[in-house]
Amino acid sequence: MNQRTGSVGLNLSAGIASVAVALVLVVLKLWALGTTASLSVAASLADSALDLMMSVGGLMAIVYAARPADEDHAFGHTSVEDLAALAQSVFILISGGVIGWSALRRLLADDPAPLAGQEGGIVVMAISIALTLALVLWQRRVARATGSKVVSADSLHYMSDLMPSIGAIAALWISHQFGVGQVDSVVALAAAAMLVIGSLRIGKGAWDALMDRVADPELIEGIAGISRDWPGVKGFHDLKTRTAGSRVFVHIHIELDGDQTLREAHAIGAGLRRRILETYPQCDVIVHKDVAGES
Repeated sequence: MNQRTGSVGLNLSAGIASVAVALVLVVLKLWALGTTASLSVAASLADSALDLMMSVGGLMAIVYAARPADEDHAFGHTSVEDLAALAQSVFILISGGVIGWSALRRLLADDPAPLAGQEGGIVVMAISIALTLALVLWQRRVARATGSKVVSADSLHYMSDLMPSIGAIAALWISHQFGVGQVDSVVALAAAAMLVIGSLRIGKGAWDALMDRVADPELIEGIAGISRDWPGVKGFHDLKTRTAGSRVFVHIHIELDGDQTLREAHAIGAGLRRRILETYPQCDVIVHKDVAGES
């Protein structure tokens, strides 16, 4: 219980930090866009605006997923994390398409609009990079500790913000120094491509979980190894897993000596379950007991 409470607290801290950073970035980039009229800054602003919307949704998903199981949701509420991640991927995909189309139109225009106020825009984008990097580092730490798909997805699309932000600085600097405004559109196109690729990656992970795809093969093999070597277990079968948000549900049938007492059989199964949970705290484990040779 304490470990679960700690995981919820970490996820909440990451969600609140994400909302706060996204809000600051939107305000800063709005000012930079009004000053520079840069499409690469607009691309970064659109991404941050989506970040804010998705971060708020992600925080709500984290709060909802932390609710305990009830009569209507016997396996808990963690699947909402996958729904939130899937929604994030759709929004990111749309954003990438709009930005890419706008960049292509400006790139092919006979007389593209000139950029202005590049120095202020560069300062804003540099602040954006520093804030984003700090957030990503914290989110990755939380995701490793809790296995939250929402935090992991949030971290991925914030990480994808870094390259467009760096590209926007380069575009603004080149435009200021050499008057080459087309670089701005090229950077925006690259940013759009990164958004599309990232959205597909996030969406696939969320879709796999919603379709009850099995857990990571390394985790399955680890559970199999623990069960295979556990004292009193003569064999096992029907090891089945599925993921839901940050949780992995595990069902396993173990084969025991049919002549031992019920208390002895229970002790073996309970001990195995505890060991699996100690090794993989993100799991929810059900151990079925069968008589060896009769399953």
